[in-house]
Amino acid sequence: MHTGGALALASLVAVQALPAAAQTAAAPQTNAPVALDTLTVTGQGKGTPTAPTAEQAQEELGKTVGSVGFVDAESYKGTLANTLRDVLGNVPGVFVENRYGQELRLSVRGSGMARGYHLRGVELLQDGIPVNAADGSGDFYQLDPQALRYAEVFKGGNGLAYGSSTLGGAINLVTPTAHTAIAPNVLRVDGGSFGTLRTSLQASRVLGDLDFLVNATVSHSDGYRKHARQQYEQVNGNIGYRISPDVETRFYFGEYVTHQKLPGALGLNDALNRPTMATAAVLSGDQARDVWTQRIANRTSVKMESGQLDVATWAIRKKLFHPIFQVIDQTGWTYGVAPRYTTQFTVGGMRDELVVGGRLTAGNTKARQFININGSRGAQTVDSRQNAYNAEIFAENRLYVLPTLALMTGGKAQRDLRSYSDLLSPTKNGDRAYYGFNPKIGLLWEPKPTIQAFVNLTRSQDIPDFSDLNQTQANGTLGFVPLQPQRAWTAEIGTRGEMGGVSWDVTAYRSVLRGEMLQYVTNSSVPAATFNADRTIHQGIEAAFKATVATGIAAKDDRLSVGQVWTFNHFTFDGDRQYGNNTLAGVPRHVLRSSLTYANDGFYVTPTVDWVPQGAWADQANTLKVPGRTLLGLQAGKEFSNGVLVFIDGRNLTNKKYISDIGTVTDARRVATSIFYPGEGRAVYAGVRAAF
Repeated sequence: MHTGGALALASLVAVQALPAAAQTAAAPQTNAPVALDTLTVTGQGKGTPTAPTAEQAQEELGKTVGSVGFVDAESYKGTLANTLRDVLGNVPGVFVENRYGQELRLSVRGSGMARGYHLRGVELLQDGIPVNAADGSGDFYQLDPQALRYAEVFKGGNGLAYGSSTLGGAINLVTPTAHTAIAPNVLRVDGGSFGTLRTSLQASRVLGDLDFLVNATVSHSDGYRKHARQQYEQVNGNIGYRISPDVETRFYFGEYVTHQKLPGALGLNDALNRPTMATAAVLSGDQARDVWTQRIANRTSVKMESGQLDVATWAIRKKLFHPIFQVIDQTGWTYGVAPRYTTQFTVGGMRDELVVGGRLTAGNTKARQFININGSRGAQTVDSRQNAYNAEIFAENRLYVLPTLALMTGGKAQRDLRSYSDLLSPTKNGDRAYYGFNPKIGLLWEPKPTIQAFVNLTRSQDIPDFSDLNQTQANGTLGFVPLQPQRAWTAEIGTRGEMGGVSWDVTAYRSVLRGEMLQYVTNSSVPAATFNADRTIHQGIEAAFKATVATGIAAKDDRLSVGQVWTFNHFTFDGDRQYGNNTLAGVPRHVLRSSLTYANDGFYVTPTVDWVPQGAWADQANTLKVPGRTLLGLQAGKEFSNGVLVFIDGRNLTNKKYISDIGTVTDARRVATSIFYPGEGRAVYAGVRAAF
């Protein structure tokens, strides 16, 4: 099995961080939809060719002809922020749920919704450089929320400007440089429930044409559940050098060590009534996930009279020791090169903006499996090699046929090869080549500098990863299954902007899929098998609102603001021979998050409500559904003029027992259903951050 990891996030922050505000290239930036107005940025310098500031990135993101999201890292600095759920939890359309530790489900518009482990269907980038393995699988464990400056969310085909064309799109997590950091030094310590303690230190300097930044985080938790202890050690850094006024190169490096015990999935009754328990199988097998990852990358940017050329190169080495139903032992490399050229010119007096690029990526993994004997290797059962190669070219063009109306066209051509060989059982070898072309077209209208409306149509294509292609049977053997790719056409219409103290971001979309890769659990300890469905429909609404409702309540400059995020998911089979028009299992219909914030002179207090009126179906036959939930939270803190922030972050204050995530099955009446991950109980965290 080619595994990824999962770094999830759910931020109950002082105010909703909404997607990028509407703006033209010449219009002033609108901060209200993305800035946390109760916590202020300490300060940052000017951006550079390889690393724009958060404000510059938000302005560029606002030109996207489609649904996007932007999260300034300052918006969640007053929370524990341990996983990507704490980063992306306020972005509508992004469904993020914890399983345990930093393992989570991340799904955008139903991407990979049936995947019961790790990530599929969303491309993760760090500083614009892919983090996913070459086969498309994802790993969250090397992504540290404390090491980020901002995050960009490109839903669906709107990630084409970075080369992404999956159903879920792309999420770009950007780390600071010495030029964009909030301060030269940042020290942070926080902790609380379940034995949680984390320390993070960041230091940066500008030395003439040279600059550097290093961020290190050590995080420990005993976990809410038994056998869920976690220890993470993460280092991120970059070194930049300005070769000339128009040429800059920047090297990125990272070291990530993960030690995560696994508590396992439970039956529904146990998950709701005995949520802290671990399963007998994980205890007897001492199931765990230990990962050692090293990353090095470079981006070189050249400003020319006609535009800018950016060339990214990267190499990632990952060592995985993963005792589950068997001991999975993998060592592999992922590497690639990605040139990207952006330019502006006029056509018949009309402004035109063009992005063209390409990516060559490859991955080679030595994947072995052994009988699990109390968490140690027994007899070897698999000795395989997994090789993935991808060649992609893409282009996106925005032609402003009117000063306020842009026509967007684009497309991506790709060839992807997956090759598997088993040295112990050559008869199980297999390979498959995939080809595709994914076009897109859309319109962006800006009736006012702070208001946008858009409509677009895009095609996506998801290629099976090795966890899909090498299917594990109940007896522990592997078999190569040459699955079809997942294809979809997605139409969306939406608007975003700000007016009169109210900001909004609303999108409606509909995706028609062929060959959706769905999974079902064959055994609670064995990774799920994957099959191609016939025709399925994903449609929904992604909405976020924020408004200041009162000022001068108890002091001259105080404010009371409200925020609301609503994600509506309607995912169904479409005339399936077995399941008819049933709802697809794994994701609830409605997910809502509400907040009310009072802020004054650096002080803030924010009660929050997370509400899922009805839980998700657990099986494709729609016979078993988990209950809904209402979770109450409270965040409060004070930021002082000297750069010191103190905060308290309370979660699930009523100690509600609920289901956080599900590993889906075909029919709960006929198969085992130890597939549920209980949500964490009441938790209180506190922390202090000094930026100086």
